[in-house]
Amino acid sequence: MPDLLPSLVIVGRPNVGKSTLFNRLTGTRRAIVTNEPGITRDRIYGRAEWRGRALEVVDTGGIVPDDKAFIPQEILRQAHVAIKKAALLVLVVDSQAGLTPLDEELARLLRTTGKPFFIAVNKVDSVSQESNAGVFHRIGAPVFPIAAEHGTGVDDLLDAALAEVSVVASGEEEKQPDVIEVAIIGRPNVGKSTLLNRMVGEERSIVSPIPGTTMDNVDTEIARDGRDYRFVDTAGIRRKGKTTLVAEKLSVVMARRGLERCDVALLVVDGEQGVTQGDAQIASYAEESSRSVVIVINKWDLAVVAAREAASRDAATAKGKSRRAPGERHKPENFDAGRLMFDYEKMIRAKLKFLSYAPIVFLSAKTGERADKLFPLINQCWDARRRRAHLLHHAGENRAAHVPSFHKSKSSAALQLSAFPGKPASRQIRFRRNARPLYPAPSQARPQHFGQ
Repeated sequence: MPDLLPSLVIVGRPNVGKSTLFNRLTGTRRAIVTNEPGITRDRIYGRAEWRGRALEVVDTGGIVPDDKAFIPQEILRQAHVAIKKAALLVLVVDSQAGLTPLDEELARLLRTTGKPFFIAVNKVDSVSQESNAGVFHRIGAPVFPIAAEHGTGVDDLLDAALAEVSVVASGEEEKQPDVIEVAIIGRPNVGKSTLLNRMVGEERSIVSPIPGTTMDNVDTEIARDGRDYRFVDTAGIRRKGKTTLVAEKLSVVMARRGLERCDVALLVVDGEQGVTQGDAQIASYAEESSRSVVIVINKWDLAVVAAREAASRDAATAKGKSRRAPGERHKPENFDAGRLMFDYEKMIRAKLKFLSYAPIVFLSAKTGERADKLFPLINQCWDARRRRAHLLHHAGENRAAHVPSFHKSKSSAALQLSAFPGKPASRQIRFRRNARPLYPAPSQARPQHFGQ
């Protein structure tokens, strides 16, 4: 998101309609919306345009300051990061529930920041319900009755927001260079969010040992060595039979959607567990969507430790002792990690034969070991993808220019290869059929004369 855009941050307690308002302002369906509270956890960034001007919109998770559990505390920390950078705050409340003590506590929290904030009284679905917003004037901030689901009252909220902050015109923003879209995909709890935080150099996504912590797609833009990247941390993709909550099913759909719009997919595999059937299924999704793929073996430090311990246990057995010379002792320091990496890569190639072209990198996202090797591989995939798109484009032009001519210059079947806009390596096949039938209709067929 360009730095010229001021930030409008949406905050509130759980399940008051913050994500619905975010989707309404940005004109997208980026944030998952369900009746289940606590779905949004990380910061989600979007862009809103209104009356020829633009601003940045940030959706945050439901805040419960007194909840000492890990994920609510991480949601609060993520919200504090967004609030610190905000130009304007919007506190979303529920008109049907009325003014709750938690709403008043959040209002006091926002007042201590010294930044302007509005009260968006959501779920005012008709004119007769606007009186429900009267009680929220006690907070002492401008109140706007809205229905985020239907868009009622959102225009007044945007007008007030544009008047409050200095917003640039949409056309005044600098033209953005090509951004390399990178999606981080994989099974739950393989270290995708940890890898995102390592790549961007900040605690951008919540990391916990609980599988399924990430629900929404988390986009983060960074610049490195003259190139711009947009990393998308996706939810863990699991089988349909393993998803129970509606939000889990939607998160898998959103993860597949994030994969479809990326240029390079980082397939994260747990190095301790190896390549599973779930990993192979996710890899097939990436291959079918014609994305460039980099196979990332995460937790490699733990895999090496586990392999070294297994070698020590094997050496202590009678079979292991028989392989050593009499009196020779096993030395754990002689464990060959390079040999392990070679055997591991051979195993991966055998299980993922359809990704034989994909480079493999072994790293530890938590410690940062070998993580510096990832950016050069992403750049190589991106450059190869652009070259391939260039060749496909020219191949389509050349083929179209040398199509054999038939009746009225129409070909019987002309095959053209081209790239979809914005997705260079995708293929598109177009058939142009001859307007004149190849065989006459039965009524037009000449009678056959056979010898007497």
